[in-house]
Amino acid sequence: MIDSSKVGKFINEKRRELGLTQGQLAERLNVSFQTISKWENGKAYPNIEMLPDLARTLEISVDELLSGAKKDQDGLSYSKAGIDIAYTDSIKNEMKKHLETKDKRVLNGLGPFASLYDIKFPAIKDPVLVLKSEEPGSKQKLAMEFGYTESICHDMINHLVNDIVVMGATPLAVLDTIVCGRAEKATISALVKGVSDACRENECSLVGSETSIQPSVVDAGVYVLTSSIAGICERKKIIDGSAIEEGDAVLALASNGLHTNGYSLVRMLLDKMPQIKLEKINGNTFIEEIMKPHTPYYPALKGLFGKDRISGMAHITGGGIAGNLCRVIPDGLTAQIDRSRIRILPVFRFIKEKGNVSDTEMLTTFNMGVGMTIVVPQKEKAQVIKHLSKFHDCYEIGTISRDDKNRKGPEKVLFEKRLKWV
Repeated sequence: MIDSSKVGKFINEKRRELGLTQGQLAERLNVSFQTISKWENGKAYPNIEMLPDLARTLEISVDELLSGAKKDQDGLSYSKAGIDIAYTDSIKNEMKKHLETKDKRVLNGLGPFASLYDIKFPAIKDPVLVLKSEEPGSKQKLAMEFGYTESICHDMINHLVNDIVVMGATPLAVLDTIVCGRAEKATISALVKGVSDACRENECSLVGSETSIQPSVVDAGVYVLTSSIAGICERKKIIDGSAIEEGDAVLALASNGLHTNGYSLVRMLLDKMPQIKLEKINGNTFIEEIMKPHTPYYPALKGLFGKDRISGMAHITGGGIAGNLCRVIPDGLTAQIDRSRIRILPVFRFIKEKGNVSDTEMLTTFNMGVGMTIVVPQKEKAQVIKHLSKFHDCYEIGTISRDDKNRKGPEKVLFEKRLKWV
């Protein structure tokens, strides 16, 4: 139990050591001097939200403030190692509001050791869980540098959902982890809010959030994000490419830019030519273009699930079209892709020109404007394009052919013609 009288005397002592009046301390904390007086007289003590700011102002730790005494300088404490338990508890309280959900399947909130989720699905005869983990790669470094804190969370969740949607799954629940060198309440609150908002946009719930403070492992100001998702799918309706046949059409579903891949190359370009970050592309600066959040495809695709119109899908991430589409092409078949049909976005033209990047490197590193490839029977092609075009640009870029050479990996995707840069 906190001894308010002892805490008050300690506050008074530390304030006087720093040569501050009650009024000056009150001004720094944006409270009234009467509040300071009440603290020092033991009639009240600071609420948990105020503790970190008060401790920093008095040049002590939160632990010392709560105990009402300066810790032994030679003794070890968790706060001296860089972690104040009281401060982290205040962060958890801030996080609670972002974890609120109307999803009745979520049986508990922040606080218990683990999250509980009801998995009864009467409408699904043979349910299969679809699981995936993801992180937003080196794009998060740029996000923190240029102030895209909440935006990078949408990148992470949209990428994560897209990875299970290609199997025909409905997203259910997300768990996220934030690793940092120093916990900054405003930043962590923005990150959790971003993840929570992105989950709602993808019709799933953020059911738990872990913040791991590692001052000796991660530098102060550095945040590393990762998350995991659980989705659900009817076993007989899993989309895994096994239904792909010779003659099927390969459709492109447009991206809005780089999504979450190719940022190591982009950062190298920015290091060599920092002035390009403010150059304009379609009315936006280069930074604004490359920081657009990863496109979420579930809202567009969910209306096609369960109708036997899609034979296979590939989320185009690292490795480009060849490195991802090959993962769903059955043995004995190849995807013939017409490069001249790809509708290249202006940001990729800009990167190619400024970095003098080869066509092969561009196709391997970036999505080039194709965020998803969808393989459909020819008889379903028109209806699928009509439906998806309500949400994103959708068009045909290739066909499925028989393969007499038993190709493997990216070699299953064969390119013809040349990219049209103009």
